[in-house]
Amino acid sequence: MKKIAVIGSGNVGSTTVQRLAELELGNIVMTDVVDGLPEGKALDIIEAAPVLGYDVDILGTTDYADIAGSDIVIITAGIARKKGMVRDDLMKINANIIKEVCENVAIYAPEAIVITVSNPLDIMTYATQKYTGLETNRVFGMSGVLDSSRFAAFIAMELGISVKDVSALVLGGHGDSMVALPQYTTVSGVPLPELLPEETIDRLVQRTVNAGTEIVEYLKTGSSFYAPAAAIAAMVESVINDQKRVLPAAAYLQGEYGENGLYLGVPVILGKNGVEKVLELELSESQQQAFSRSAKSVHEGIAKLQL
Repeated sequence: MKKIAVIGSGNVGSTTVQRLAELELGNIVMTDVVDGLPEGKALDIIEAAPVLGYDVDILGTTDYADIAGSDIVIITAGIARKKGMVRDDLMKINANIIKEVCENVAIYAPEAIVITVSNPLDIMTYATQKYTGLETNRVFGMSGVLDSSRFAAFIAMELGISVKDVSALVLGGHGDSMVALPQYTTVSGVPLPELLPEETIDRLVQRTVNAGTEIVEYLKTGSSFYAPAAAIAAMVESVINDQKRVLPAAAYLQGEYGENGLYLGVPVILGKNGVEKVLELELSESQQQAFSRSAKSVHEGIAKLQL
């Protein structure tokens, strides 16, 4: 059975472990720097196994040595942006955390595929690849699956239909600079622009951009974790089972979409080798401009970290 390491046992990390366990995708190690937190949460998930019927080993630990030999490493470690904190502050703090994590991944799991979840996502994914030294196809970030799922959920709510019939696509940076693609978003094969007027689509796109903030405003002291964990699990499943699903991910670009030398959200084929192919779609002029602005923001962040 495959071995999966989840770095960070906060809400996103522990919920990811729960979803991976329920899917029985492999034995799981959850690590954290807070003594007792990963052990307690792992035990809680283990105790649910007899009820739900999943049968995998789950270990909670503060010792990085326990991730040795992992096939996949998922990095959720890092802090969330707090009130009064500017983006650059968050970026620098999480980059330091990522560096420590990656140094241990390079020591104990050098053959792993690494999925970055920590924010700011695109920049942290770039940092992960640099700090681990792994091939670019073996390092990618979770963003587009989550953003596309949110867009699909809002479309289904607007139309009053099943979410199963909606296939949405969102590219670009994870945050304000994401680029929704209505022309590639369909309801049972019907392009979204044929079902909703432009102003309604624009409203749903804006809600998607602000989706994370909307949840934070409701929760007051926390952020989303159910949907991110579901998105992570979908990506892990495609890799573990070599499903070769077409999913949006923060992937390394080498000329695609006119960009080079950075990670940004694009549709990819995910299989046992990680990102097996980047799919290049035709964008409208405004979408290409938005994508380029997103790339510029990522390049600026990378420059500030001097990676």
